Order: sequence, then structure tokens, then C-alpha cells
Amino acid sequence: MKNINKIILLVGLMGSGKTSVGKRLARKLDLPFVDGDQEIEKAAGLSLIDVLKCFGQEEYRAGEARVMKRLLQGSPCVLASGGGSFVAEQTRKLAKEHAITIWLKADVDILYNRTAGRKHRPFLEGNDAHLKNKLEEYIQEEYPFYSQADIVVETKEEAVDNTVSRVVEAINGFLKN
Repeated sequence: MKNINKIILLVGLMGSGKTSVGKRLARKLDLPFVDGDQEIEKAAGLSLIDVLKCFGQEEYRAGEARVMKRLLQGSPCVLASGGGSFVAEQTRKLAKEHAITIWLKADVDILYNRTAGRKHRPFLEGNDAHLKNKLEEYIQEEYPFYSQADIVVETKEEAVDNTVSRVVEAINGFLKN
């Protein structure tokens, strides 16, 4: 693969594989890996859950947009976005200018299997019985925005390295066009 001089922005719902795929993809492409959620926590000095509890969802999203703006104007890297950050029009616009966007698309069963029982996901608080319904709501609300990504890669129940290989293949195809 030729040298990539853009940000590779991974978008998708929580559980789609943005962090696990992103870390290995960054190694494969010899780029730094940046986790959008961790950058929000650093900027706020609080965990994502505490940011939401202290400031509410509107301010959380505003802070997320500020962090994404800074990151998308930065150096080439593999950037795992926060789950809902690509919904923001400003973030999508900046991504079109500065990044190759890749939607890691997963069906509800895969998302459920990857998120059930995880306590660090602030937008999925509550018990696992309601989790599938919540994920289906997010799919309805957010997939239309994710569909605007440059590349779509379906994530499956497979080894992460297999998904990474499919992402690299998709980037190569995109760069040839």
C-alpha cells in the first residue's frame, strides 16, 4: 500500500470494532492510532460517563464535535471516532475534506454480542434486556449518516486481523479510483 497522507476515520456504532480494528490497522499502515473517546476524556478530564452525568448529552456532543474538529485537522493517523460523532454535520464535512472515512457496519446481533455486559459504554446504560432495542434505535437513527462514509466494510464474527485485511483491501480499491 502506498503511503497514506490522510486521516483514516473509522465510524460506526459502539461494538462495530473501531478500536480493535483501528489499533491493528494503524500498525499495518505504520500510522499512529487515536481513540476519539479517549481524546474526549483527556479534554474533559473526566470519564465519558461522568461527562454525560455532569454536563448532559448536548454538552457532551458539543465537546465531542470540538475534539473531532481538532483531530480531523491534525496529522495522518487512524482515528476511531466516538460512536455518534459522525452524526454531527460539521464532523462529516471535515471528514470529507481531511479523511478517508470507513464505516465498520455491523448487524444488531454482532453489536449486541460485543456490547452486552460492558459497563463503560455511557449510551448503553441499563440492563442487557433493553440493549438490543437500544441498539436497533441507534441503527435507525445513525446508519443513514454512516452510509455517507467513503467506504463500507461489514464487520463479522471473524478474527480482527481478517477484518483489518478487508479494510486494507477496501482502502486500496478506494485509492485506485
